[in-house]
Amino acid sequence: MLKALASVGRYVSLMWRVFARPERYGMYFKQYLKELQQLGVNSIGIVLLISLFIGAVITIQIKLNIESPWMPKWTVGYVTREILLLEFSSAIMCLILAGKIGSNIASELGTMRVTQQIDALEIMGINSASYLILPKIGALMTMIPVLVIFSIFAGIIGAFASCWFIGIMPATVLEYGLQYMFVEWYVWCGFIKSFFFAFIIASVSSYFGYTVDGGSIEVGKASTDAVVLSSVLILFADLVLTQLLMG
Repeated sequence: MLKALASVGRYVSLMWRVFARPERYGMYFKQYLKELQQLGVNSIGIVLLISLFIGAVITIQIKLNIESPWMPKWTVGYVTREILLLEFSSAIMCLILAGKIGSNIASELGTMRVTQQIDALEIMGINSASYLILPKIGALMTMIPVLVIFSIFAGIIGAFASCWFIGIMPATVLEYGLQYMFVEWYVWCGFIKSFFFAFIIASVSSYFGYTVDGGSIEVGKASTDAVVLSSVLILFADLVLTQLLMG
């Protein structure tokens, strides 16, 4: 328990340093653009691929499991839309990104720590915590909501693909279900949750990487711990935010 409280204290202390006023805004902006490319743009492919197949699988599963003469066929499209908007394209997609991006951040900062690159930045008078971590947090909080949009569209395309290529139901019926009783607030809920999830992924992974103490074995352990704790915190935040936003 004391170890957990100590870790929370170190995390809060690190975030206090991260959000200190930048020394040179131009330098931070260049780092921010670099992180946008490395963490966000490079994740678009996997987001589109996973969302495309999941959208098709969800449609097929719902069609097979709720098929009934008492249930209108367009219900398949309606339920598929709700799953994509409310949970998959925000929470589940961020869990997947926590594995990809979180391990990347933790291993990068951990390697810099054990090779004393962070110490060199401190000797030069640079706030290494802010310079290395703040652009990552900003980049993820910018790109994750964009990736959520891509995920929603790819999931819908996957749902239509199951109609066009597998022929499980007419595409016009699916389209009616996707449009039926559309609630715009559900899209905004996904965006709002994604901001919190992005901060969790970036800050927690950065904490584990930045505070590595040891050699390469500890870097691997920190990367694993970052992914596990980020995933747990995302699930907890999803529970709380869903209650607040939908309650």
